[in-house]
Amino acid sequence: MLRILRVLVGLGLVGGAVLWFLARPNPLSEADVAGLTGDATHGEQVFWAAGCASCHMAPDAKDDAQLVLKGGQSFPSDFGTFIAPNISQDPVAGIGDWSLLDLANAIKRGVGREGEHLFPALPYAAYAKMEMQDVADLYAFLQTLPADPTPSGENDLSFPFSVRAGVGVWKLLFLSDDWVIKGDLTPTATRGRYIVEAMAHCGECHTPRNLIGGLRTSAWLSGAPIPGGKGKTPNITPAKLDWSQADIISYLTTGFTPDFDVVGGHMVHVVENMARLPESDVAAVAEYLALVPAVE
Repeated sequence: MLRILRVLVGLGLVGGAVLWFLARPNPLSEADVAGLTGDATHGEQVFWAAGCASCHMAPDAKDDAQLVLKGGQSFPSDFGTFIAPNISQDPVAGIGDWSLLDLANAIKRGVGREGEHLFPALPYAAYAKMEMQDVADLYAFLQTLPADPTPSGENDLSFPFSVRAGVGVWKLLFLSDDWVIKGDLTPTATRGRYIVEAMAHCGECHTPRNLIGGLRTSAWLSGAPIPGGKGKTPNITPAKLDWSQADIISYLTTGFTPDFDVVGGHMVHVVENMARLPESDVAAVAEYLALVPAVE
């Protein structure tokens, strides 16, 4: 019996060591960003499509103040409350002295500047699909924004979800650059997929999650409970979203539904962001949504 116990303990230690190795941070290298030059003009479109200001501006910021990315908004979840950090150009409180590689590691690999796992409240599970040139363009635009010295707030997470090492296991299960909707898409639908699944990270709110926070992609965009709040995000698959593509375009750029209801909640920011994009991009989103499998 003692021998069996020793074997089991040994196997457990070996398994733990293997899991620790597989779940360690996996940052990009300098070779991944070599030769890239960012275009700040295009980076502004990436910035709005990715919803950076929606999360990282100060609570209730309006107009130009939305570009002061001092953080401070709180985001409740089943695991605790996340506080959006300062990502302004302040070199101490923000990311003013970050390199392009630092930014790419954060938003594509969920790895911080010190090599630590970042919590997936930053939607890097979606941003992982972003093209590196778009990351470089975003980096160039962020450098044009103001600095703010406000220190980032502290997350309020319950144990064991506060342990960053556990995020590595979560990444093994859910971090992928595979597309949810595959197949031979038109160029327009392909662009729409890129916006919805990568930059705009629509699935982060509109797709239900399992017990450890992974997206249930089999129910892609079928609606989900609002974390820490009441109600749920709507089902935007064709099973429930029976609007025409023109209706969807209008909603995403004006905030009005076909019945002249008005957008509310966090979706207000999404509409503000989409309205800043070329209409061709919004039309691409509408075409993509029509291809999503219907989920009742």
